Amino acid sequence: MSFFQKIFKWKFILLKVLLPGFLFIFLLTVILNWWVVASTQDDVYSSVDKIPANDVALVLGTSKYSRTGKSNLFFQSRIEAAVTLYQAGKIKHFLLSGDNSKSYYNEPRDMRIALMRYGIPDSVITLDYAGFRTFDSVVRSIKVFKQKKLVVITQEFHSYRALFISRNYGLDAIAFVTKPVPKSYSFVTHVREYLARCKAVFDIYILDKEPRFLGEEIDISI
Repeated sequence: MSFFQKIFKWKFILLKVLLPGFLFIFLLTVILNWWVVASTQDDVYSSVDKIPANDVALVLGTSKYSRTGKSNLFFQSRIEAAVTLYQAGKIKHFLLSGDNSKSYYNEPRDMRIALMRYGIPDSVITLDYAGFRTFDSVVRSIKVFKQKKLVVITQEFHSYRALFISRNYGLDAIAFVTKPVPKSYSFVTHVREYLARCKAVFDIYILDKEPRFLGEEIDISI
């Protein structure tokens, strides 16, 4: 057998082994994403007039700035959505949950400052500094902040995963989604969300994950 024949043989074997694996992963990703979206999409609202009123809104954190140093449209649109709900009388209190793992990076604080600049009083804001990811933010809202019902504020593509996690932990949640941000603005974020939905399913049904930190219960006074 010549050198080139050996190479062709190994390529054929690898293709025969790897291709079914890639197809399985692709189909699994499609199915899990369909499940997450289909099971939650009826509880996603974009109209202030149609969304039911709730006492508490969970605003999911993201960076104030993009990687280029400019204002992050995801951050700004979540703040504007939160202000819209509050001014319409649909929300009484905000739970701002985000990452504060580094001394120079503080998503909850940045969200509070932004909301207060719109006239939202500090007395209706509670900060969760350990919302390192969506899973942590949602589960901590239940186990630490003792919420049984709330509105999640984020982008539409993100809201399905947040609600899916909520459902599986017994949280009665609906979502109010922000004005659309162009997909071209952050293509990578949208692609990453497809994988994050799969991870959420594994975290809940296989890995039985818990948030990185829980700690003592915190009462939200309304």
